[in-house]
Amino acid sequence: MVSGNREQAERLWEEVATVLAGVGLRLAADKTRVVHIDEGFDFLGFRIRRDRQKGSDRHYIYTYPSKKALTAVMAKIKAATQTQRLDRPLDDVLRHLGLIARGWTLYFRHSSASKTFAYLRYYLWKRVVAWLRRRHAKPGWKRIRHRYFRQDWWPEWNGVRLFDPCTVKIVRYRYRGTKIPTPWAPQPETP
Repeated sequence: MVSGNREQAERLWEEVATVLAGVGLRLAADKTRVVHIDEGFDFLGFRIRRDRQKGSDRHYIYTYPSKKALTAVMAKIKAATQTQRLDRPLDDVLRHLGLIARGWTLYFRHSSASKTFAYLRYYLWKRVVAWLRRRHAKPGWKRIRHRYFRQDWWPEWNGVRLFDPCTVKIVRYRYRGTKIPTPWAPQPETP
């Protein structure tokens, strides 16, 4: 990130490439670009951009799960609840979906992800309901609901409850200013 204009950022391109070459790395031309922070960019599955804080006129840098990362976890959930997997017991399916969703949400819990977690919760519920309705086509929705859902409408079977992404606590890093030690601090002179 550069505090300056586009030309200043582009001038640093060769300097950064030289520093990286010294440690055996190089810039990937297809992944490296110069963008304004208001436009945002994706990095390690996160979408980083400056947005206005709700309820004020202040602007802050926020990180969100990227759309590509959300699409990838949704594809894994969909694959786990495909029609050809109807012979598996529900508790195995719930356990497998829990592993997928828990790992993904724990990775993204340090971002502004509460809305994304709520959407993932809805998607998980919808996929499990569709899987149950395909597996038990004849009994009907009412009997499925009474058998697999409790009063809170969250699927459970044989003591295994579907993982709820909204239960993951979002823990964002806070600004610590000068409390962070720096390796570049001047060393006191010894007499």
